[in-house]
Amino acid sequence: MKPDQLPLLNSVSAPTVHPDASRAVVSVTRPDFDADAYVGQLWSVPFDPSQQPRRVTRGFRDTAPAFSPDGRVLAFLRAEPDGKPQLHIVEAGGGEPQAITDQKLGVTEFSWAPDSARIVFASRVPEEGRYGTVDGVGPGAEDARLVSSNQYRMNGVGYTLDKAAQLFVVDVPELGGEPAVPAAGRAAKDAKEQEGPGTKGIPAVVQLTSGEVDHTGAVFSSDGRSVYYLAAGHEGHDADIASGIYKVPAAGGEAVLVPSGAEPQSIHAVRESRNGRELFFTAQDLGADGLDFVARNTALYVVPAAGGEARVLSDVEQQDVSGTLEPAGPDGVLVLNSHRGSVELLKWTADGGSEVLLHGERAVLGAAAAGDVVAIAYADAASHGDVGVLERGELRLLSDFSVRLRNESTVREPREFIAEGADGYPVHGWLVLPDGPGPHPVLLNIHGGPFAQYACAFFDEAQVYAEAGYAVLMCNPRGSAGYGQAHGAAIKEAMGTVDMADVLAFLDGALAAFPALDSGALGIMGGSYGGYLTAWTIAHDHRFKAAIVERGFLDPISFTGSSDIGWFFGGEYTGGTLEQMLAQSPMAVVSNVRTPTLVIHSENDLRCPVEQGQRYFAALKAQGVETSLLLFPGEDHELSRSGTPHHRKQRFEQILAWWAGMLPTPAR
Repeated sequence: MKPDQLPLLNSVSAPTVHPDASRAVVSVTRPDFDADAYVGQLWSVPFDPSQQPRRVTRGFRDTAPAFSPDGRVLAFLRAEPDGKPQLHIVEAGGGEPQAITDQKLGVTEFSWAPDSARIVFASRVPEEGRYGTVDGVGPGAEDARLVSSNQYRMNGVGYTLDKAAQLFVVDVPELGGEPAVPAAGRAAKDAKEQEGPGTKGIPAVVQLTSGEVDHTGAVFSSDGRSVYYLAAGHEGHDADIASGIYKVPAAGGEAVLVPSGAEPQSIHAVRESRNGRELFFTAQDLGADGLDFVARNTALYVVPAAGGEARVLSDVEQQDVSGTLEPAGPDGVLVLNSHRGSVELLKWTADGGSEVLLHGERAVLGAAAAGDVVAIAYADAASHGDVGVLERGELRLLSDFSVRLRNESTVREPREFIAEGADGYPVHGWLVLPDGPGPHPVLLNIHGGPFAQYACAFFDEAQVYAEAGYAVLMCNPRGSAGYGQAHGAAIKEAMGTVDMADVLAFLDGALAAFPALDSGALGIMGGSYGGYLTAWTIAHDHRFKAAIVERGFLDPISFTGSSDIGWFFGGEYTGGTLEQMLAQSPMAVVSNVRTPTLVIHSENDLRCPVEQGQRYFAALKAQGVETSLLLFPGEDHELSRSGTPHHRKQRFEQILAWWAGMLPTPAR
């Protein structure tokens, strides 16, 4: 794969399954250089093997499909080239989509009511005078912000207190009714004077929530009378990262907190069972102060919907669950579980029964069930995203959205490998080899997080570097997710210790096991926490010809006041004293660096703010280390994953140019 082949990367959403279990619908999106944006449509994927998937919408960017419970309507989000995503509906059998929202800042998520007549959705609501709510008042002319809160910004969103996410319920119009037409002449004048909800062919909505905190994850109760949602609505919420489950009448009214077990917790998803008896939710326990998040696995809980004591269903030590808790049967839910570089699909029932529905060398992206049929979206070594259906415990493939990727580029399968550290600890990871016998220069890649994992699925970074002639090493050292809480917590207040030992042990083990690797031609690179560990490693180990430090967590001290999560994140990982932070700070040991280093950062990065990269670059420059600073305007912490296609391509080109100069590959 080459940088100009990014448009071959079709990403597939979680599926929605028609209630008659005949088909699934997914969104398929891709980077597009002409639009310099992500474009895509909805695809219907029949379960009948004699039928082929087909595109069923033709919008600019159509995402998040969801069938109504009665199967008559398909709802989804549609965004125009310069617009925000709005909620649309279309007849399940096809037809002309109809917009049913016109929110200033768009719709972020939604969920159907059991009666198929209503939808609850979330939308950020701007304060008057901000974000274009007053003509002629742009961002630079808005009123000053008086900040007295820890939690006032979020990477990728910007300021949050002045545009909190609120919940609304909208009645779904009858699709067979008379379509709205634009007013003209006198009618247009009257409409402008009376403009408000329901006057543009957009249904009126009922706002369920208000206030400065975000309200997310909304789902209806099984009887349709109430809406559950998640929010940090507790007293003192600005001093912790806890959240709770709330329940509000679907017609509007006072919300009540739903007791959910041990507190404080960070709740990630909630869903009532189809029979209405149980309430499932996923949560991380956060310790007594509500901040102890380091390496805390997310667990699945169940509590009686009528009230009672919550029970944990999953193995909190070994399982890290995620997903939207899709209903399965009268009293079950589907969840995902990160496990040793894969993502499994599991099913739990309220009585504690569990079943692994799909595991192996793939990453499940989402799943949905209708009756006994379970549709799955997944990625693996040969696919960036596809759809299958479970039959008798086996996955039958239904789509091939990555066929062009395989036909027009070379997709190299990762080789799984386990190295043994100096202390005997096993370090698990993968090697992606380029063509030819070698010797190949080696790039040691380090993932972000740190409580995250490299997976066995297709990874564009590894494929691009291997195509350019580099052997790519990727491992999950201590500190990573997917190997149990003890593995993840090993670097709490000890960053740069066993994690550095593990990535170097993996490198040494691979060099010994694979003769095609050139031990004299080594590079090291990583982003976010990976940028941290790269910067830390080159201050302590000088074997690398060059390095790339991208969007790094490089100075825990200044990070505290500049990052959107700085007020708690760094202190929880490094410890909160000045001495602890300095002992684990790449900036504190930057004078030891002799390795030529490319520093990459995005100007709008609020997670690891640009000052981290700028100050690190300046320090290298001042001490005579060969270095360059690559800055991307308009991008945030997610540049490499969801930045504009042009910038993603340019990033790859600059990275390859750096390696070509510092770590040239043999003539191929």
